[in-house]
Amino acid sequence: MNVKQRTIKAPVSVSGTGLHTGQSVTMTFNPAPENHGYKFRRVDMPGTPIIDADVDNVTDTSRGTSISQNGATVNTVEHVLAALVGLEIDNVLIDVDGPETPIMDGSSIQFVDVINEIGLAEQDADREYYHIPYNIHYSEPDRKVEMVAMPLDDYRFTCMVDYNSQVLGSQHASISTISEFKKEIASCRTFCFLHELEMLLKHDLIKGGDLNNAIVVVDKDVDEDELAHLAKLFNRKDINVAPQGILNNIELRHQNEPARHKLLDMIGDLALVGVPLKGHIMAARPGHAANVAFAKKIKSLIKKEKSRKQVKVYDPNAKPIYDTVEIMGMLPHRQPFLMIDKILELTKSHVVGAKNVTINEEFFKGHFPGAPIFPGVLQIEGMVQTGGILVLNTVPDPQNYLTLFLKIENARFKSKVVPGDTIIYICDLIAPIRRGIATMKGIGMVGDRVVVEAELMAQIVKVKESEA
Repeated sequence: MNVKQRTIKAPVSVSGTGLHTGQSVTMTFNPAPENHGYKFRRVDMPGTPIIDADVDNVTDTSRGTSISQNGATVNTVEHVLAALVGLEIDNVLIDVDGPETPIMDGSSIQFVDVINEIGLAEQDADREYYHIPYNIHYSEPDRKVEMVAMPLDDYRFTCMVDYNSQVLGSQHASISTISEFKKEIASCRTFCFLHELEMLLKHDLIKGGDLNNAIVVVDKDVDEDELAHLAKLFNRKDINVAPQGILNNIELRHQNEPARHKLLDMIGDLALVGVPLKGHIMAARPGHAANVAFAKKIKSLIKKEKSRKQVKVYDPNAKPIYDTVEIMGMLPHRQPFLMIDKILELTKSHVVGAKNVTINEEFFKGHFPGAPIFPGVLQIEGMVQTGGILVLNTVPDPQNYLTLFLKIENARFKSKVVPGDTIIYICDLIAPIRRGIATMKGIGMVGDRVVVEAELMAQIVKVKESEA
């Protein structure tokens, strides 16, 4: 059963303070059309520029995840995006009247609550998931970061954190399905260590921070004078260290709240892949930089698969436009150097040729006879001859012309070709033919696999001119 895309029923706003800028900000979630995805709009800037929530737009991960596009930036987007993913919403336009989302209580729960109050609206289009096809790994050995995405027909998360801290120790958090997000993860607040807090305060980097929107882990001995100083900075009468090693007696919402918040961050950062995922994400010691790098790796795989799917698969048994005899009427090549057997498609800018690779080829006698492989240079020759048909098709009496190839660039061999394979060559003009010069992009495929690709340049010349 197909799952439909969803947006929200009506606009709804939240207001708060940016953690790092200290600026008051209002953020409005707006309904958006099908296939819109998540986008932010800086309504405080001229032209109200839009920033796609896309991993390619990430510009900073030092103190949260920042995205930039069209001359505009929005900081700390991960908690907002986690709320949208956790509620399984597909399309939202998020208006922000400042450079940063409001930190609220340091979690996603207040975003979840206001969206739930307004309600969700089902749309007509189907939701298109990306199913993790096999184990995808990412690691940062120096930071002991390990991440893996595994195939699963659901969206599951497992997270482990270990900060060599006597207070935190090693913590684990997990959800077996994304529908558990609201109850188990959404309310888990951001955290930092006291030594990090002091550094951020010293450099005026958390102007909007207070002890209500972050868990402060006391990882060192603190005397009364330092506590009094912190109380003054945060405009409090006093600050204490609770038995759990948490500053100011903040009660943890879960014993492993820091690990659960790291899981929340992962969900928000992986939203930047741009499509809903199906898979099991496991991570040890994740952080924003690692999450974003992992998201880029997944998105790169999606782009490759999408590109592969867009390549048409041709039937080598289809009735040809030109058979071998007709090809020899256009090209001067003969056995053993005729490298195409059929032309399957031909237009003014596009040609498709086919080559049946058989063990009877002369070169197999001396080219890896124990493990025969069709030589890469001959794969290129077949591509060149296919492109030659395209170029010769633009002149009258093609038998009176030759195509001399001037340049081959960016040639890549991606998979071996063996006897029994049929290579389909596809060549497309990159630009119109001018002064007899043609440039084209060529690929060779076996089934749905791209085995070779290159960019070619050729010149049309009359036979007598070439002989001269």
